[in-house]
Amino acid sequence: MFDRDLWREIFQSINMNRTRSLLSGFTVAFAISLFAILFGVVNGLVNTFDNAFADDAANSIFIQSGRTSKANKGLQAGRQIQFKNEDYQYIKDEFGDKVQFITARVYRGGIASFRNEQSSYNIRAVHPDHQFLENTKVEYGRYINQLDVDNKTKVVVIGRLVEEDLFLKTTALGKYINLNGIQYKVVGIFSDDGGDNEERLIYMPISTAQQVYGNNDYIDQINLTYNPNLNFDQAIGFSNQLTKKLKDRFLVSQNDQRAIRVRNLANESKAINQMTGGLGVMVLVIGFGTLIAGIVGISNMMIFIVKERTKEIGIRKALGASPKSIVLIILLESILVTLIAGFVGLLIGMGVVELAGPMLEKYFIKDPSVSLSVVVAASITLIVAGGIAGYLPAKKASRIKPIVALRND
Repeated sequence: MFDRDLWREIFQSINMNRTRSLLSGFTVAFAISLFAILFGVVNGLVNTFDNAFADDAANSIFIQSGRTSKANKGLQAGRQIQFKNEDYQYIKDEFGDKVQFITARVYRGGIASFRNEQSSYNIRAVHPDHQFLENTKVEYGRYINQLDVDNKTKVVVIGRLVEEDLFLKTTALGKYINLNGIQYKVVGIFSDDGGDNEERLIYMPISTAQQVYGNNDYIDQINLTYNPNLNFDQAIGFSNQLTKKLKDRFLVSQNDQRAIRVRNLANESKAINQMTGGLGVMVLVIGFGTLIAGIVGISNMMIFIVKERTKEIGIRKALGASPKSIVLIILLESILVTLIAGFVGLLIGMGVVELAGPMLEKYFIKDPSVSLSVVVAASITLIVAGGIAGYLPAKKASRIKPIVALRND
């Protein structure tokens, strides 16, 4: 296969049929470049969806309360549903095997100050599991722990930008900030992929907030993540069951969509997976359909080449060339044309994706790219495609009888 004369002969054959080779290779190059561009766009859409949910765990469920919109069991519409600590505990006890992490939330706002610096921030009072639901990254110190909740400790975990705002020349860790007139110790600094708004938050133990802001056991929201071993349909079934039981618990009509709202990211993730999966199949169909057209074009080219070289092939066989060597030279020529055209198309496609990337962001396509696995798969596909395109003409050439070939005009 690495015989110099053999490869010289292959290149001479391609050179003698330059127009035909270029036209046949163009279809393959177009197919691969189209495939690379479409795959890059699909990959960009996936990145957009991943970025949209980067702030929360992908298996999150959010439970919010509101006012009833329908009368039920003698109770009037317009009743305010108020969650309490006992409802948080009820979900933990009732659905323990299906719940991975769970937290309640209390929302507040306030003025935080340190020395001469002050600013207003949103405060979230939470349980320790909240760190995993929110994908919070603790850069220094620690997060809220169960001892903080049990003891109603006056501690806070602040966002990276809160530290930048208030602590200009020193670290916040271990210092005390004044929050609405009360001193809280900073036990941790966090970062968050959700952006600046998420990094300008202050977290405190939920029990501390309940004591300071009203001396009650009220909570504003309950968030949880379902067991990751559940598939999408099981997760959706779990959230439907959770919704039904909570509505029964608060004597809310099952048809009331406002009183208790449960948002399960599994619904959105399932829809996104179906959409991206459908786009992926469409890309494969278009790419391979065009590639097949290229294979047919190269195969036709090889048939003409074999026909033009019939006499030469006959002489080769008369001089003792084996059918295997005839097949090899035709196959190698076909594979070489396919590979060159394919890699040119791949480079063009990747170049277009790279150049168009910044412009596509306004169409919600973020960081489109072609992965290494696609390049490897495309290379293997090209080799196989070239072999398929050249096999039939090569097999036909190997069966030519020398006497028939020598009579060919």
